[in-house]
Amino acid sequence: MSPERGEPALPDDPGAAAPAVTRGEVARGAGLAGLSRAGALIEALAQPLYIWMFGLAGYGIYVALWGAVSLLTNLLDLSMTSALQRVVPTRESEALAHGAVKLALLATVLPATAVAAVVSLNAEAIAPIFSAAPADAARLPTAIALFIWALPLWTFIEVATSAVRARRAFGPEIRLRIFWEQLARLAFAAGFFAMGFQSIGLMAAHLSSLFVTALLCLPLLARYYDVRTLLHAPLPRALALELIGSGMALLPANLSRRMLIDAPPLLINFMLPGARGAAASGIFEIARKLSTVPYIVRQAFQYVLGPLSSAQAHADRAAIAPLYEFASRVSTALVIPLAGLLVFTGADVLSVYRREAMAALPLLALLSAARAAEAIVGPAATIVEMTGHRALPLLNSLLAFLIWIVLALWLTPSLGAMGMAIAVSAAVLASTWAAAVELRVSDGLSPFGRKLFQGLAVALVGVAAMALVEHFTGGPLRFALNLAIWAATSWLALRYGLTREERLALGGVARRLRLV
Repeated sequence: MSPERGEPALPDDPGAAAPAVTRGEVARGAGLAGLSRAGALIEALAQPLYIWMFGLAGYGIYVALWGAVSLLTNLLDLSMTSALQRVVPTRESEALAHGAVKLALLATVLPATAVAAVVSLNAEAIAPIFSAAPADAARLPTAIALFIWALPLWTFIEVATSAVRARRAFGPEIRLRIFWEQLARLAFAAGFFAMGFQSIGLMAAHLSSLFVTALLCLPLLARYYDVRTLLHAPLPRALALELIGSGMALLPANLSRRMLIDAPPLLINFMLPGARGAAASGIFEIARKLSTVPYIVRQAFQYVLGPLSSAQAHADRAAIAPLYEFASRVSTALVIPLAGLLVFTGADVLSVYRREAMAALPLLALLSAARAAEAIVGPAATIVEMTGHRALPLLNSLLAFLIWIVLALWLTPSLGAMGMAIAVSAAVLASTWAAAVELRVSDGLSPFGRKLFQGLAVALVGVAAMALVEHFTGGPLRFALNLAIWAATSWLALRYGLTREERLALGGVARRLRLV
């Protein structure tokens, strides 16, 4: 079956050189990947519903357990999700491409299943390490024994979708990440709540949605890989060494990056006792989840520039420069105004939660500001990983981990969730900007130029206007004015922060928005 519209077709000759990557392809791929990552937006919108149904403490223990599962996934997958982006686009034959995917699935899903079985059988012994409200503590062993089976399901989903992404096919995740994984989870959660389940109902809903998504991954894999070839593909020693070597080289960087997402609510839960730990985990996750809304733009370019920069570097390393500049300019123009909107309308957004969620407001402002500063250098970290640098991702991951763990252990006991937010923000910015410096030194790549600074200036003026509105108005008028300023600022930042050629690369979006 042919790829979806907007996705590049596979060459008839697997050994043929990959076509040159254009800004238009990057823009189309980022748009599709951005839609797929909009699952995070749906999750942010569903978050207040989960808290209303299952309580802040119940939500807090859920995010702590999911953080543990997600961290285990990223440890056990050996970074095969990233390694496939390097290996599959550069194989000279379809047999070797299929062999890489087969090896990635075997090397990740089988160990994840074994670990899930061990944890499930020992749930009673594991439960006391988690902090929970008294009503939830009695149900923790059952919750752990059940929820750990998300581990092999999520591992399979991650590897399968990364294998499809390695084919330069970014659109299929839209259905999986939005219409099934997130919407199915919300539907299952409502159903379990209606049946009278307590906090364990949210975990059962998450597990059920992952099961549905994993089933849908099977025909998706069959669409981009021949099932018979996949089952019988050889596993040459050289291929196995290259794939596993690439994965192990990227593992510290990927694990460090995921630790800054998944580990904070888990660590908060460990460091603060009882219901306080569960509630603080929930408060942090509210702020973190909302602050990921601007991150969707930058993450979309990360998803796309992974396989594309790997293929491009294989043919012409210098050709990455315009793609990197383009991605950084678009990220700057879109993320900074959106982060400003979150900062200055945060109280309005949090008003739809239960009252105790308002404690997340200062954390939301800090994390959103960090996302804005991170966006300026675009997908630097991904390009460092995908262009053959082995030591630099490790260096950046160690830098991020050390900053995070030192600040977290120092600040969280006294400041609670805010201390963790400070630690995460500092670590994210340090590793991201370090990658940008490394690209400048090692490859002569830099996102900075006249157009980026023009877009940045426009974005900052817009954020300053939002701050004035925050100071002089209030209520619905403040929200409406800030929304209008955000829309105008985003348009102006794209108009003056991109060249005409780059605006044309945005395709129909640019024409509809009258950017060209």
